[in-house]
This record gives sequence, structure tokens and C-alpha cells, in this order.
Amino acid sequence: MNGDWMPLFFCGLSIPISLFMWLGNVAFSKFWSTGNDETAVIPPTRWLFSTLAPIALMTVALRRRSVSKSGAALGVVVAFTLSIASHPFFASLVVFFFSSSRATKFRAQLKRKFEHDFKEGEGQRNWVQVLCNGGMATQLALLYLIDCGSGERAIDFAREYRSSWLGIAVMSAFACCNGDTWSSELGSVLSSRDPVSIISWRRVPRGTNGGVSLIGVVVSLLGGLLVGFGYFVTVRYTVDAKMLLVSPPQWPIVLYGGLAGLFGSLLDSVLGGLLQYSGINEKGKIVDSPGKGVRHVSGLRILDNHSVNLISSIVMGVTMPLLALKFWPVR
Repeated sequence: MNGDWMPLFFCGLSIPISLFMWLGNVAFSKFWSTGNDETAVIPPTRWLFSTLAPIALMTVALRRRSVSKSGAALGVVVAFTLSIASHPFFASLVVFFFSSSRATKFRAQLKRKFEHDFKEGEGQRNWVQVLCNGGMATQLALLYLIDCGSGERAIDFAREYRSSWLGIAVMSAFACCNGDTWSSELGSVLSSRDPVSIISWRRVPRGTNGGVSLIGVVVSLLGGLLVGFGYFVTVRYTVDAKMLLVSPPQWPIVLYGGLAGLFGSLLDSVLGGLLQYSGINEKGKIVDSPGKGVRHVSGLRILDNHSVNLISSIVMGVTMPLLALKFWPVR
């Protein structure tokens, strides 16, 4: 059978797990009543989907070698939290995960020529990468669950201020990560010239932290737009039609996704150019630490790539809702 029974086993396991969590939810709501029992108890179908979908997602990712076993284990927790809170959150994760994985594997043979640690470029994200890319969004989803409950809501700052703020924040965190991944993974191999350092504005070797190119900036915008579009489509098909009729237009979420991808990528480049070490070894490959035969190119050895990704997603997750609050159109 060669292990083909494993996906079926894990998917089948999701049924008793989701049933157990639903029963626990019902029991908990009896002892901890909030005065709104309709929203306190999450329907069993939602528990089932939020258990089955993350397991299926990570099973596919493992088979495609997009994540390691540790990354898949944490990925199930992250995906479950996002899905049980709001399906547009889960959709943002799915769009980010699959599109960034494809970007990482794009023209892999070229990246081998200038990336010293290309073993990570194969797309196998470990638990640290999952945490740094999805940690901010997961914390925001937990706040959403605690403050707003489980369910989908339209972006409407007048009637649903807290859920709207948190919704844009979750989407922006993923759009930031996707824009940065697209910029670094696609820009480095699509651009015909070496990038320019965002700090010194001098040409630097491909793969240097803080290096930017015109095509890299463009694809960072596109990567963010894609996440915003995934969020928008899910809102349109999961939020109650009556709520959408009285809510402001939802299409601006796509634009804010693009802005989060663009600004998040630029912020990542600034932090990388200043606080990440980039050097070139004797083989002409970019390395992230000094050593024998390594010539310094840019940056200080203060942060690593994971830390920069986490900081960028936090900043975008906090600032984009404030921008949306000020400029979101009204009916």
C-alpha cells in the first residue's frame, strides 16, 4: 500500500476528534453562559470542517514536500484555529501557503547558483517558519474567537468594529508574508539584472538581504492582492446575504491585501538590509554568517530571516486596520 492509507486514516480520525470537541463546547457553554447561547455553541459541522480541512491541507502539503513533519504538526494547529474562528481567515492561509510554496520552487535550478542554504528553498517549511509566518495571524484569530465568537462577518467598522479590525489584521499578516515571499523567490529569478540595496542603492548580488528590484516590487503587490482576493471571495460566499446588503462595499479588502504585500515586502527589505548579515563566500553564494573566505556585503548579524518575517507581519497586522478604518468607503 506504500503509505497511501495514511491520508484516509487521518481524515477518518477527524470525525471523532471534531465530535469530541463539539461535545466539550456544549458542556462548557452550560457552565460558562454568556447570555448568548446561540453564538456560544459552535455547530458540529463547523467543528468537523475545521478539523478535517486542516488535516487534509497538511496531508497534501506533506505529500508534496512543502512542509516538514514538525511544520505539518504546527500547521494543523494554526489552520484549525483560523478555520474555527472565521473561514476567510482559513482561506487567506490556504492562498498564502500554496502560492508561496509554488513561488519557492519556481526555477529552483537558478536559485541553487546563488543561495548557499538552498535546502530550505525546496519548500519544506519547518515549525519555526510556520510559527513566524502564521503566529501573528493565529494570535489575532484567538482574539477574534474570544471577543467576537466563531463565524464570518463583513467588514463594517460602524456595526462590527472589532471583528472588522481583526479580520483586516489577519488578512494583512498573510498578505505581508505572501508579498515578501513572492518578491524574494520570484524577483530574484525573473529580474534580468542584480537587485539594488534598499539601504545603499548600490547593486548587490542576487539573494542579498535588502536587495530589491522593480519586478520584485510588482510581484509583492500581486502576492498581497491574491491573498486579499481569496479573503474577499470567501466573505462573499460565507457571510449572510442580508448582512452584506447593509454593509459597506467589501472589494477594498483586495486593495488592502495588495498594500500589505507591497509595504510588508519593503519593510522586510529594510530590516534585512540593516539587521541581517549578508556575505558572499568563495563559491559566489550568499551566506548569512561571517566565516573564512566570506566577504561582507551588507547588514549586521542581529536578526535572522524568520525574525524579520515575524516583525513585518506584526507591523502590517497592526497598521493596515488603522489605515482601513480611516479610508474604508461607506454606503
